[in-house]
Amino acid sequence: MTNCIFELVGFDCETTGTDVAKDRIVSAALVHRRQNGSSTVNTWLINPGVEIPAEATAIHQITTKQVREAGVQPDVALQEIAQSLCETLSEGVPVLIFNAQFDLGILDAELSRYSMPCLKDQLGMPVKPVFDPMVIDRGVDRYRKGKRTLSALMEFYGIPSSLKQHDATEDVKNTIALFDAIVSQFPELPTDATRLHDWQVGKYREWALNFNQWLVTKSRNPNVPTVWL
Repeated sequence: MTNCIFELVGFDCETTGTDVAKDRIVSAALVHRRQNGSSTVNTWLINPGVEIPAEATAIHQITTKQVREAGVQPDVALQEIAQSLCETLSEGVPVLIFNAQFDLGILDAELSRYSMPCLKDQLGMPVKPVFDPMVIDRGVDRYRKGKRTLSALMEFYGIPSSLKQHDATEDVKNTIALFDAIVSQFPELPTDATRLHDWQVGKYREWALNFNQWLVTKSRNPNVPTVWL
């Protein structure tokens, strides 16, 4: 095993769709990666109480039948996930999420749906430090053309693609590998977790303001949020 710069906990979820307000979480994974390279994995299969659309199943291979037969109740799983994330962050351990705005956004929406406090309220402080390789990559190389999906960035940074994509556990492991590759390639990135989080806040705002200006030039609505998390 190799030593890593950061101990961290990676988080990912698979859902019924991409609408944070109305879609549901059907699976989730937390992977605790320690600095010596060892890891612990926790996973959840969740019965969202609604049909999983065929187009979502085509992506992550989770069916309505599966979650009805083996999934846990959402309120139980969601609270377990939130509690684990709160324990992680309260100990100062960073949480790593690819496209963190979506995953944390849908988690908070789900918690609200079941009358539970959002992550920030449960934590009792801002949700940080969070690392997002998509935001970090855009921060170090904003003008590079091409997609910034997980698979596209893995290809760009030379990380072998997993045969099992859109699986929460595999996506977390891939995200950890991607994060390590970016940090290795850009040693000028902050090596303090809080400073790296704050660096992302600033870089995201720069990108969002620039992108909104571009939308205006195209006579489109400049509706990209300028605040990260």
